[in-house]
Amino acid sequence: MRLASFETVSGRRSFGVVAPDGSIADLGTPEVPTLRAALGAWGLPGIAGRAAAPVATVPAGGFQWLPPVTDPDKILCVGLNYRRHAEEAGMAIPKHPSMFVRFPGSQVGHGRPTVAPSASAQYDYEAELAVVIGRGGRHIAEADAMAAIAGYACFAENSVRDFQRHAAQATPGKNFESSGAFGPWITTPDELGELAAVHVIGRLNGEVVQDEPLGNLIFSIPQIVAYASTFTRLLPGDVLVTGTPAGVGMARTPPRWLVPGDVFEVDIAGVGLLRNPVAAEAEAAR
Repeated sequence: MRLASFETVSGRRSFGVVAPDGSIADLGTPEVPTLRAALGAWGLPGIAGRAAAPVATVPAGGFQWLPPVTDPDKILCVGLNYRRHAEEAGMAIPKHPSMFVRFPGSQVGHGRPTVAPSASAQYDYEAELAVVIGRGGRHIAEADAMAAIAGYACFAENSVRDFQRHAAQATPGKNFESSGAFGPWITTPDELGELAAVHVIGRLNGEVVQDEPLGNLIFSIPQIVAYASTFTRLLPGDVLVTGTPAGVGMARTPPRWLVPGDVFEVDIAGVGLLRNPVAAEAEAAR
């Protein structure tokens, strides 16, 4: 299944299952209004069963994409999780996952503009795979981690580099409003085969600028789930973002920053294609 959240042309927000023709089976109810709520209340089998029954559908073109999980309890990101990216950043290979948080308001859905902030010119692109939790808990063992996953999505974990370096904590540079993107949908694990050979590709204005297989992650997906669940209770709908490959703009000579008018894509075969134009902050405010 491909699970998505959306907003209709009338402004109604809901979620559902994306059909091959691009329409969405609308599953939202007053009692279960969001995908996060549905993962907790129904689980993947319940969502699939409801989508198979006669339900209202929203045609392709009749909605805007929202981040698939609009209201996660937490978004945890892993930095420096590809060896070549750590090297290009001039950082030591981490002994433990280097984790930081993103706020829900710091990303937009597929097709929506990400915002180049007026406070900085160092707005960088980062293509990543996001893991969405379906069955949470504490102290999830690596051997059990894959069973806790509801699915995978594309994530543009874009960063404002100078603000990221203002102090030892990366939080400001990772949380500018609407600086990142998430979507278009979550692809459930049954739709995918072995992930190790799948490439995370970042494409800027049609040019491939990042390309590395998930098998090159320093900390694997099971390791990330297990580590995160050691210090916090993972909940249905939580998002774990696995790290960006080498090729980011700050490591280039000269640096290559995102600017208004650019289009950045995250392309992960079998998972999805996330595409977002870049807008200036003043333009986005209008």
